[in-house]
Amino acid sequence: MTENIPQQIAVWLINRIKNKGVLKQAAVIPQIESTFGEEYSELTTKGNKTLHPDIKQSFRNLKDDSISWNVGKQAWILNENEDQDHSSAYKNKEDLQALPCAVEAQEVPNKAPLDHPSLFLNRELGWLDFNWRVLHQAMDRRMPLLERLRFIAITTSNLDEFVQKRVGGLKRQQAAGVFDLSPDGRTPDVQIELVQKEASKMLQKISKVWNLLLKQELENEASIAISSYDDLTSDQRETLNEYFDDHIYPTLTPLAVDPGHPFPFISNLSLSLAVKLKRPDRDGFNFARVKIPTNQPRWLPIESDTHAFHYVPTEEIIRQNIHKLFPGMTVKSSCVFRITRNADLRRNEEEAEDLLAMISEELRERRFAEVVRLEIEKNVDPKVLKLLKTELNLTDKDIVYIDGLLELSDFFDISDKNLPNLRFKKWNPVVPKALYHEGEAEDRKNIFDIIKSEDLLVHHPYESFSGSVRRLIEEAADDPDVLAIKQTLYRTSDDSPIVKALIRAAEKGKQVAVLVEVKARFDEASNIEWGKKLENAGVHVAYGLVGLKTHAKVALIVRREGDEHVTYCHIGTGNYHIHTAEIYTDLGLLTNDPDLGYDVTNLFHFLTGYAPDQQYRKLLVAPNKLRESFYELIENEMKIAKNGGNGRIIAKMNALDDVDLIQKLYAASRKGVKIDLIVRGHSRLRPQLEGYSENIRIISIIGRFLEHDRIYYFGNASNANIFIGSGDWRSRNLNKRVEALVPIMQETLKKRISRILNEALSDNRLAWDMHADGTYTLRYPDKEETTNNFQQEMMADSRNRAFS
Repeated sequence: MTENIPQQIAVWLINRIKNKGVLKQAAVIPQIESTFGEEYSELTTKGNKTLHPDIKQSFRNLKDDSISWNVGKQAWILNENEDQDHSSAYKNKEDLQALPCAVEAQEVPNKAPLDHPSLFLNRELGWLDFNWRVLHQAMDRRMPLLERLRFIAITTSNLDEFVQKRVGGLKRQQAAGVFDLSPDGRTPDVQIELVQKEASKMLQKISKVWNLLLKQELENEASIAISSYDDLTSDQRETLNEYFDDHIYPTLTPLAVDPGHPFPFISNLSLSLAVKLKRPDRDGFNFARVKIPTNQPRWLPIESDTHAFHYVPTEEIIRQNIHKLFPGMTVKSSCVFRITRNADLRRNEEEAEDLLAMISEELRERRFAEVVRLEIEKNVDPKVLKLLKTELNLTDKDIVYIDGLLELSDFFDISDKNLPNLRFKKWNPVVPKALYHEGEAEDRKNIFDIIKSEDLLVHHPYESFSGSVRRLIEEAADDPDVLAIKQTLYRTSDDSPIVKALIRAAEKGKQVAVLVEVKARFDEASNIEWGKKLENAGVHVAYGLVGLKTHAKVALIVRREGDEHVTYCHIGTGNYHIHTAEIYTDLGLLTNDPDLGYDVTNLFHFLTGYAPDQQYRKLLVAPNKLRESFYELIENEMKIAKNGGNGRIIAKMNALDDVDLIQKLYAASRKGVKIDLIVRGHSRLRPQLEGYSENIRIISIIGRFLEHDRIYYFGNASNANIFIGSGDWRSRNLNKRVEALVPIMQETLKKRISRILNEALSDNRLAWDMHADGTYTLRYPDKEETTNNFQQEMMADSRNRAFS
């Protein structure tokens, strides 16, 4: 056994006892086995499980008199606190559960037309409200503790991306002198002011949730402590100081600012120390910047008698030893800060001679883009702050003051800790029944025979991506009868088995064509690298279209079967990314339909050649005729309702902001069409608005998986038209992207998708109801009502279908 593990377990056990008050040995041993390993328990002569002797010895050495063993209960007892309520530690703190609302709905004038600004909510503020719902997961005690910590990291990461893209975009408009109004009637200047205020409020709330809620709960429940240097023992400080001298000091590069040293370049989203210095023989002060090295762990582990897992932030150790970098100078103050740069650097693609070169140049320029936000510790020296504001060209509204740690997205590392009782129960995606165990028999059907017998609908992450979509591409790469593979890649993983299979197929002489979208925000560099690897292997690579992003998720396989060339397709809602397929909910259709094969073939001709007027038999393609197709489907429901029928629309998507389409939905609601929208993110549409949208309901589902699939259901007088695909009801998806939506034709698959939608609408655990003023209310089951967790229902459904 590792020498320090028994002590870690003993400390963990002591903390559990002090938190619970009474802890039975029979209950805790399975937790120790699952968390640390089965070797840390053993059987007694009577066949009962007990702790390993090394753990018992460490426990006796560390525990105090407040803990005793009760033979009758076979449990440890916290003597003086046996009856206390251990869940009430935060009853006197401010109510952290309150959820702010960023959007500001306007009063609708009497008889306002459907394009009136008061009928639309602001997109940027609506996105911030979505992120408030994500942050709420970190505050919800029904969630496992480490998952709540993960949601702190997710919320922080989301906000970073929002500031880079959306605040950066508004600033770009402001600098260009753009005064066009948003659909809700606001100029870029007004939006910047509102967005900065609300984003600052969110960042401060994230910090408060950590400081006042999760920090203490991690110590109590998980025996995980993140301490400041001042809270450590002298021995711990000495150990860390030695670590600094040996491991950190040589990697640091202090950068002074004086007439001979200009203000240094500060990289995007990096942590830095601003150091105020003074020479004993001179007036005034000197400034230096020290970057926190990224090749060091953010959380340095230390040996501890008080916690099983004890860490100190790396910047704390550097701060406490900062004087060693400046001998002969007096350190007057040091302050942690972090900047965010604008990631919205759009170029004129029409004038670009080489799209790939243009994107590569944009990536280089993004490193040096203007700063749009400064996060800094609350106690910053005023003179240091003034210097940073001047050198970074910032205003007071660009600055967010933080009380405590910065860069909480680094909590991903800790939330991944192997403490199963504090995380979601691991979910293993099931292989669809039609594909299950097919690989074990010598005379097994190949995946093409299976798809030929019936269309397959796969629902990730409930059903295995590797056992379905990945298997399709890998079998196609190795099948000698496969002649060609064509695929779009919008985002993919660093270790992508899909890309490896495509390279292998090309090396075997198959015709392989891949559309790599180099304009996928924050994945440009990765996609360029993959594109070059594919090209080097002989793959035909196209890098997107001028003026359009290729967002469609399609794959085409051409196979020789006798005298025929037969097509097989995958058309889905998500990226070909093995890791996001484990946490994003997406749908995909595997089909042998010749009409769809014809359509996807034509789509690739459009993507790689010159075919702007390409026609399609079944596929709905943007920007070709997707918008018009949606209009026709909505108008059909309006006619049905007008004639006394049940006009019905259900749509599930990531976000809703297209103004013209929203007006169509308002008109449909007025005609009596019942509309349910499941929109994870922001919505410009105002539901339940008298005179406009009484028949429209909107819910948002936030849970352990990120809702990412797009489904469009039009009742069509009980003969529903159902589509799945890559595009949201957003202007960018309808106008500026290549999207593909596929109709679901088989009745069994229609019924399955209808059930998915109905289960989502029935959720009373993860769903938030949106109101006309833009606020959201989280659903809770009534006392007599059964809890309906949509994502758990989908997990159960996938198991039942696989093993029934």
